Amino acid sequence: MKSIQSKSPSILLAMLVGLTTPVFGGVNYEEAPIHYSTTLPENIVSQLQTRLDAGEAKLAFDGEQGYLRAVLQLLDVPLSSQVLVFSKTSLQDDKISPQTPRAIYFNDSVHVGFVQRGMIEIAVTDPKLGMAFYTLQQSEVDKPAFRQEANSCLNCHGAARTKSVPGVLVRSVFPDPKGQPVIAAGSFLSTTSSPIDQRWGGWYVTGTHGAQNHLGNMTLPDAKKPKVIENPEGLNVTDLSSRFDTTKYLTPHSDPVAFMVLEHQAEVLNLMTKAGFETRYALRLRDQAVREKPDSAASAGQEALTTIERAAQPLVDALLLKKEVPLTAPIQGTSPFATEFPQRGSRTPDGHTLRELDMQTGMFRHSCSYMLDTPAFRQLPRELRQTVLTQVQAALTSPDPGKSPALIHRDQESWQVVQTLFPSCE
Repeated sequence: MKSIQSKSPSILLAMLVGLTTPVFGGVNYEEAPIHYSTTLPENIVSQLQTRLDAGEAKLAFDGEQGYLRAVLQLLDVPLSSQVLVFSKTSLQDDKISPQTPRAIYFNDSVHVGFVQRGMIEIAVTDPKLGMAFYTLQQSEVDKPAFRQEANSCLNCHGAARTKSVPGVLVRSVFPDPKGQPVIAAGSFLSTTSSPIDQRWGGWYVTGTHGAQNHLGNMTLPDAKKPKVIENPEGLNVTDLSSRFDTTKYLTPHSDPVAFMVLEHQAEVLNLMTKAGFETRYALRLRDQAVREKPDSAASAGQEALTTIERAAQPLVDALLLKKEVPLTAPIQGTSPFATEFPQRGSRTPDGHTLRELDMQTGMFRHSCSYMLDTPAFRQLPRELRQTVLTQVQAALTSPDPGKSPALIHRDQESWQVVQTLFPSCE
């Protein structure tokens, strides 16, 4: 029997800082209506496991990557999404280094982590749980099984940096030559609002970005915080073969365009989960109030709506990329990601999609995120979806004398795409 097992039972797709209390906004998501640890998941990984158990699907085991290629194929995760992290920011850190980075692959719903001689890690969106976590041991067996991880993962994946809900995030650190983060040097949370010069520390990056600085492809000389951070050899790198053996990975790329999409997606998914949980809790309180006092339906309904509108606002701001840091030079990756990504979403009759990339002055051509066109959004409570779409419409169609004609036209075009995808705002 071939085996490339890991001893770790935890999933970490980026550097995650722990929080042991599963609460958001004062609400414990181990209690009603979420019941996180005791609720059966319903997502594409659990569905795949059902198919595996029934003999309707099979995971092929292939060389050093084990089940990785088969998992990506069955979950429809593109190889071009590969990004590589070499900092020791996972509980599989004994297997991670600048010579053996961890690979992460993703689509709209699934994030898959691969470590050489380690297990496969998966985080997947789930309509009931927000985000569910699984591990797959890298041993060639007749019936491979995805193991759901709940509380052990929430110690990190329910952290303040994931909005205190089950989620994922991308961190930027300053690693030493062995990949160990230099704590004294600090770290950053990478989101749409992060300056490029604070991103990608502890990650490999293959692409061009002009004179824009970033922290990728570099290590500090020792475990001390330097007075000045310089990264001349880490910028505009297009080939990693001199840094580690890239043949042990499915592709030689760690694409900055994929990075930026992943950073944005992680932030929005966490906000969707938070808003979804708060909406479900508000609806539960409304229904409970009406059962106890039927004549309170109007006031209870208004109170729930107010809560939902408040919960939706941070999500809407992220969907509209309100805090996006503009690019000062074009960014281009080395993988086919920028070509493949726009092909994966819904299109209007005239060919537009919210996935159209810009990468000249910002990420997207449109002023509204593709995350509206994902299973994660469509699985949110109907009341929340309607509220989000109403707020998006107001933002994109309301007159704003402070905007240039070009931005107003962009907003109007973006709303036309959204309206085509959601003609009844449902």
